[in-house]
This record gives sequence, C-alpha cells and structure tokens, in this order.
Amino acid sequence: MSAVAQRVRHFVSIADLSPDELGTLLDLTARLKVDRGPRTDLRGRTVALVFEKPSLRTRLSFDVGTAQLGGHCVYLSPAEVGLGRRESVSDVARVVSRMADAVVLRVNAHETIEEFARYSDVPIINGLSELSHPCQGLADIFTIRERKARGADLRGVTIAYVGDGNNVAHSLMLCAGKTGATLRVATPSGYEPLPRYRQLADAAAQASGGRIEIGNDPQRAVSGADVVYTDVWTSMGQEQEYERRRRAFLGYQVNAQLLSKAKPDAIVLHDLPAHRGEEITDEVMDGPQSAVFDQAENRLHTEKALLCWLMGGKG
Repeated sequence: MSAVAQRVRHFVSIADLSPDELGTLLDLTARLKVDRGPRTDLRGRTVALVFEKPSLRTRLSFDVGTAQLGGHCVYLSPAEVGLGRRESVSDVARVVSRMADAVVLRVNAHETIEEFARYSDVPIINGLSELSHPCQGLADIFTIRERKARGADLRGVTIAYVGDGNNVAHSLMLCAGKTGATLRVATPSGYEPLPRYRQLADAAAQASGGRIEIGNDPQRAVSGADVVYTDVWTSMGQEQEYERRRRAFLGYQVNAQLLSKAKPDAIVLHDLPAHRGEEITDEVMDGPQSAVFDQAENRLHTEKALLCWLMGGKG
C-alpha cells in the first residue's frame, strides 16, 4: 500500500463521518439542489464506476452528477473487471486509481470495498455492499431533513423502518443516530440489523440525543411516526430465500391500514426498486404521502455533494 493511499479519504460507511461532517454534506446537498446550473468543480477529473451488481439509481446519479459538475464517468461492468476472479482486487485498485480520480464500487462482499480502499490512491465510495448502503443513507436522511426537520438536526422526528434489517437499515440507523432522530426498526424475528451496526448507531444516538429502537411489532413502530420507510423483503443475491422470506414478512407490508397508525402528515419512503404488492402497496406508493420519487431524485444531489467533498470541489 502506498503512502498516498494511507492519507486519502474514503466513504465506506456512514460510520466514517462525524456528525459535523454529515451535517456539512447535507448542507452542501441543499445548496447544490438549488444551484442546478453547469459547474466546473470536477473539470478534467474522472470517476470510475466498478460494479458487480446491476444498478439504476446509483449508476445514473453518479454518471449524471459527475457530468453536471464538469467531470467524466467511466463504467466498468462485472464482465470487464471480474474483481477477485479475473484479476485480484488489489491489482485492480492500483491500476484504476492511477487513471481515475475517484472510484465508486458496487459489490457482492463488503470485504471487497475494504481491500480496494487499502490499495487505492484515490477516494473510494461504497455504492452498495451487502452490509452497508451509505449513499442511499445520505439521500434518505437528506429527504427526511428536507421534509420534516426544523433546522439542521432531526431531534423530535420519529422514523419507522418496517422490513428487513439489511444494508439500507444499517445506514439509516447510523444516519438517524448522528442527527438526533428517533428511529424505530421493526423486523420479523431473526431478521434484525446486525449487532455491530446497532452498537454504532446506539453510540451515535447517545451523543446526539437520538434514540434507536429495535423490535418486531410494525404497528408499534409506525404509531405516531413522522416517516414510514420500507425496503424489499428479498434483496439481490437472496432469490433462493424468496418463499421463506415472503412467509416471514407477512404482516410487515406498508399499506393504508398500517400507514394510518402514523401521523396524518407522515411521509413514506422506499429506496427502490419496489416489489409492489409485497412490502408496499400501490395505494401507498402512489399516494399523497409518498416521497419515494423525491427520495430517488435526492440520490443525484447527495452524490454530487459527496463527490465535491471527497474530491475538493468548490461546493
């Protein structure tokens, strides 16, 4: 590993950010969302997208966002790279980081991102792993702050997350903990978030005045909530578990009856893609309380802020 790689800043997890840094990113996102004209923050710079999994929002938001900042994106598909199969992760990292100015990774195993970061001389961004989805977390917490916060923190805002305790839940927990929100997570027994992420989120919440609650009752989680969030019951790579998961998650659907337990002005979030009729109904997804497509758009704005912050753009 080079001396440069030891000094470069990566974005592997929300845990990498201090509360002040998270606030800075959210403030920068708000400014960039208003200022949508052409910019030159990344002029002459290239962002490489190295993906092992398919993507709509992650690929599109980084590609479009980089272009809007004056930079250029290069997409490298699984067949072209073959991380750890065709070529070692460390060798790919050392090659790509000599040609690109930042790398977005979307991988099967979180260890791939950690190893890539050890050998990269440029910033690495976690575009998704099985443990963490921090780019989604930024868009989630920005959307919540935009729609529900008074001021910069989220103290007094209650978020209900109903569904699988997965990578999206892990990142949301860390964001909520660092911004002072109350987050109630409701999953079937055996599908709770990993203890490591609960511990990190609890520690952040204790410092910010927030609260993280983990349970198995969706109605209790949603009762009086300002935000109701759900995700697919079966994620990419879990297709063989579909029937078992479908049975386990019956009763965890976000539908009109469950949403009625939240505050009348509660918003509904989903990171997409949605399996309509499973974890969420059409009535809710397309209803007046849905902020799902605002949330999707905010992937663009938060990732522009992240690129500026990591790569030294003016912002």
